[in-house]
Formats: sequence, C-alpha cells, structure tokens
Amino acid sequence: MKSYEIDMCTGSLWKKIMVFSVPLMFSNILQIVFNISDVAVVGKFAGPIALGSVGSTSILITLFTGILLGLSSGVSALTALYIGAKNTEEVKKTVHTAAILLAFAGIGIMILGILFADAVLALMRTKTELMEGATCYLRIYLLGTPALAMFNFGNAILSAAGDTRRPLNYLTVAGVINVLLNLFFVIVCHMGVSGVAIASIISQYISAVLVLRLLLYSQETFSLRPGCLKVDKDKLCRILRIGVPSAIQYAMFAVANLFVQASVNYFDPVMVAGNSAAANSDPLVYDMMAAFYTACTSFIAQNLGAKKRDRIIKSFYICLFYSFMLGLILGAGIYLLRYSFLSLFTNEQAVIDAGIRRISVMALSYCVSAFMDCTIAASRGLGKTIVPMLIVTAGSTVFRILWIGTVFAYFRTIESLYLLYVFSWLVTAAAEIIYFVKIFREIRKMPSIA
Repeated sequence: MKSYEIDMCTGSLWKKIMVFSVPLMFSNILQIVFNISDVAVVGKFAGPIALGSVGSTSILITLFTGILLGLSSGVSALTALYIGAKNTEEVKKTVHTAAILLAFAGIGIMILGILFADAVLALMRTKTELMEGATCYLRIYLLGTPALAMFNFGNAILSAAGDTRRPLNYLTVAGVINVLLNLFFVIVCHMGVSGVAIASIISQYISAVLVLRLLLYSQETFSLRPGCLKVDKDKLCRILRIGVPSAIQYAMFAVANLFVQASVNYFDPVMVAGNSAAANSDPLVYDMMAAFYTACTSFIAQNLGAKKRDRIIKSFYICLFYSFMLGLILGAGIYLLRYSFLSLFTNEQAVIDAGIRRISVMALSYCVSAFMDCTIAASRGLGKTIVPMLIVTAGSTVFRILWIGTVFAYFRTIESLYLLYVFSWLVTAAAEIIYFVKIFREIRKMPSIA
C-alpha cells in the first residue's frame, strides 16, 4: 500500500475515515474558495450591485458542477469496488472510460450554459440591475467547466484509491492563485465581475493540469494512458447507472433552489445581496460535511468488493456521526461569528442585517442534512442510486416547490422561505433511511470473508 493511499478494508474505521476525510474537507473548501473569493472581492471592492450579480449565479453554478460531481461519484464508486476486489483490468477500463465521459460532459455543459445563460437568469427573475453582470460572470465562468470536469475525474479516481492528500495540495496551489488574481483583476485592473470570473477559470485549469499530470505519470493501477483511452460499453453503462441518478439528485436540488432564488428575488436588492452574502456559509458547511459522504461511498464500495459486510454498516454509522457533529459545530460557529463572516463580503450594514436573517435560520439546520446525504452516499456505495434519486426528487424538490406555493405564499417572510430547507431534509431523510435499511438487509445475506 503506497503512502498516499489508504487500505479501507482493514484496520480502524474511526481512524481511517477521519484520515481519509480531513484532506478531502480542505480540498472541497478550496474548490468553493474559487467562488467565495469572487463574491468577497467584488462585494468589498466593486459594490453591492456586483455582489448581487455574482451571487445571482451561484445556484446555476451549483447546478452545473453538481452534474459533474454526480458523474464523478459513479466513477469513484465503481473504481473503489474494483480496487477492493483487486481487479486491475477492470480498474483500468473504468479509468479510461471515465476520462472520456467527463471530458465530453464538461464541454457539453460549457456550450449549453453559455448559449442559454441569459435565458435561464431571466427565468429566475434576476433583477434588471444585476442581469448584465450576472450574465457576463456566468458565461466567462463556464469556460472553465471542462477543467472542472477533468479535476473532478482525477479527484474521483484518487479518492477511490484512498488518496485525498495530493488533490488537496493541487487545490491549495490553485486556490492561492485564484485569490491573488481576484485582487489583481478587480483592484488593479478594475475589471469587476469579469475579472473574478477570469481568475476562477485560470485556477480551475491549473488544478486540472496538475491532477491529470499525476495520473499520466503514475505507475499505479489507476494511471491514465492516452493510448488506452477507449470507451468500454459495460463500464460506461455501470458508471452512468450510478452517476446519472446522482447527477440528477444534484440537479434536482439546484432546480428546487432556483425556485428559492426566484422567491428571494421578490424582495428588494438589499435582501438579495444579503442572501447572496449569507449563502456563502452553505458550501462551507455542506462541502466539509460532504467529505464524510465521499468517505462513506468509498469505504462501503471497497468493502462491498471485498465482501466485508460488517465494515459496510460500521462505515455508515461512523460517517453519519462525524458528518452530523461537524454540521452542528460549523453551524453554531458561523452563527457566533455571523457579523465577522458577513463583513467579509460587504461593507453595507443593511446587507449584513439582511444576511443575518438567513444565518439565524440555517445555522442549526445544517446538521440535519447529514441524515439525508450520508444515507444517500451509503446507498451509492452499494450501487443503488435510482430509488434514492426518486426519493430526493419527491422529498426535496417537489416538497420545496409545494412549500413555496403554500407556506411561503401565506406568510411572505424571508424566514418562512428559509425554513423549507430543514423540513425538506427531515422528510427526505426519513424515506432514505427506510430504503437503506431494506437494501442492507439484502447485503447481509451475502457471504462474509472477514
């Protein structure tokens, strides 16, 4: 076992899940630094209109990146399964098929996003004064989508092998460059939203080149060889069987949040800007918690391949505990530091006050999402994604739309809108847990080798 990799099928799960997850937490945080630094720099140095413009695109960016993350989760789960089963040839086929799939996905999202950016922003009822800046930022940002796709491909392969440290190193380099370029383009060059978008795509291409270089020069079973790039139909189908429902799950959340953003846009520009500033706490918490979800999928998939059923359920419980506690601690911390946090993104007191209204509702709600997301990740590790996708669609997307049409329509307060998150998580989590219990009972029937 190489020093960068983790043997997920033996040893202490408490320790190994934490060792696996901590670098991944920071990797996830550095990915969102690309967008958060954009918001912070334009909010502080280009004013509330620029802040609102960039913030208005956040849900669409989440939608596009979520599709890539969903496909990557299929790559990671399948690769981990074959690594656990020690099937070198199948690992090789999976890696090269996945590289082609993610490359085409990144290019496709870039083209479609650029073509329809203004139309989608209009459907979201983006304020007229924010429309020009939002369209400009989104179109430039989308030029980096192919790089984002290839980084997520490489990160998925390395995570499946237990290597979460080197992607962290690459994102550290890219993240520092992103922040420096943001400051240069906005303060020195006075480029506003276009400057921070250009800084983001440069950083994304740097991280993609670094991770692809690693895979190209690696001597491991998961290495990438240009001469071996070929689509294996069986592996493509298996990746898509896991990845497409996962991508749809991400998309469904984003679509539901489009309705939320459209509802936020009913309020004045100050509230929109405050919501944009406060919403930066969401990815900080979600993406750190997501490290344990990735661990859950990888550890369960490898142990499924190794037929170690006891470690499957233990992995789930440990990841659920870790993610819940992390969400609780981070949420409480953001609430305690709410004034300092929001002042990173704006100098306007009215915007800060508007942002606090969001943080006050969300801070202690984040931990509840662990019950839903960790259970979905566990099902994904077992190769089950279609039913979880349907549950998410009903429990989160449909439920949120109904909430907006009933509860929010009645009260018309921003707090009544924000409360839909925690209630949708509770409803979805209950159904996801029932389904996971059912499929795990089937897994328990398989022979165990340890």
